[in-house]
Amino acid sequence: MPDRNSLTWSYSLPAALLLMAPFDILASLAMDIYLPVVPDMPAILGTSPAVVQLTLSLYMLLLGLGQLLFGPLSDRVGRRPVLLGGATLFALASLGLAATTSAPVFVALRLVQAAGASAALVATFATVRDVYGARPEGVTIYGLFSAMLSFVPALGPIAGALISGAFGWRAIFLTLAMLGLAALGQALPRWSETRPDAAAPMRPRFRPMLASGAFWTYTLGFSTAMGAFFVFFSTAPRLLIDRAGYSQLGFSLAFATAAVVMIIATRFARGFVTRYGTSGCLARGMALIILGGLLLGAGEASAVPSFQSFVLPMWVIAFGIVMSASVTANGALKAFDAIAGTAVALYFSIQSLIVSLIGTGAVLLLGGDTAWPLVGYCLGMATITLLALAFLNRSENR
Repeated sequence: MPDRNSLTWSYSLPAALLLMAPFDILASLAMDIYLPVVPDMPAILGTSPAVVQLTLSLYMLLLGLGQLLFGPLSDRVGRRPVLLGGATLFALASLGLAATTSAPVFVALRLVQAAGASAALVATFATVRDVYGARPEGVTIYGLFSAMLSFVPALGPIAGALISGAFGWRAIFLTLAMLGLAALGQALPRWSETRPDAAAPMRPRFRPMLASGAFWTYTLGFSTAMGAFFVFFSTAPRLLIDRAGYSQLGFSLAFATAAVVMIIATRFARGFVTRYGTSGCLARGMALIILGGLLLGAGEASAVPSFQSFVLPMWVIAFGIVMSASVTANGALKAFDAIAGTAVALYFSIQSLIVSLIGTGAVLLLGGDTAWPLVGYCLGMATITLLALAFLNRSENR
């Protein structure tokens, strides 16, 4: 890591987290705060549930694929301009979403919103790699980011239900716009440039990552973990509100319990890494996701949708998500600090591509108002990841 990063980024760890975390949180909040009104959006926009599903799936897809542009761009022009531009785009798109009831315009603005979130997200994580990649604080900051992100799915749907209930669905997007502008206002005077001088390739250099078995294995693990949660929140509103008869607030509270489990699990993540190592944590995380998937399948086959048959098995999956996600970034990216922006971009874009295509495919093909999409995704992706990990470990031990 260049010495100048220690000079230009001299914030204490709490101050750095307060500066960086809002951009990471907003990218997720734009998904979760919207969930309670998803069943109402087809009537509001005059369209079908499949189109409304696109507002979730395309957001996830572009959130990742946009980083193929913004990651290398941040390596070339710097983290700061990419972050500030992305935050501005996010806030403006959120304002536009609050002002329209046209389905095509709504979908288009969700894509713009995702592009802004994508730019801010990749610049944030590239800054973390620049400043903390070789420091002990690196493990801490990833763990704290995971803990903060656990609060988003816990509180986001509840906040969305309360905001929409009191002020209407448009207020959800106005809230996102105001939060984006607040984060931007904080970053403008304080976010200093951290890009290493050597990290300015004329062309994106994806080949080193694509040729790395560790990069692929841990990116698959990250995709499995994030995809499990994506399929959960894609199916949960229809299953719990439409089939189980939950109110918006009741759904949000039930949904939040899975996130609370993630928050609790995050408190133990550092200990798990110390005890089991990177590979051991990923293997145990995948095993828990498979176990949760089996429990979900048994619940769907033998019971009507309920908290016990759908949400409780998700607690097991949530614990596996945290165990996996606590190690996947370092496992995938540790060899690529010199091109951190590009490496982070490819890591997130592959994850988003897998999640959006395979996750959405599972929802559309296996029944979006049942647990089967989540069962299929968890069992299939976790098994593939465990096979890749076994092959990687065998290769490294030769």
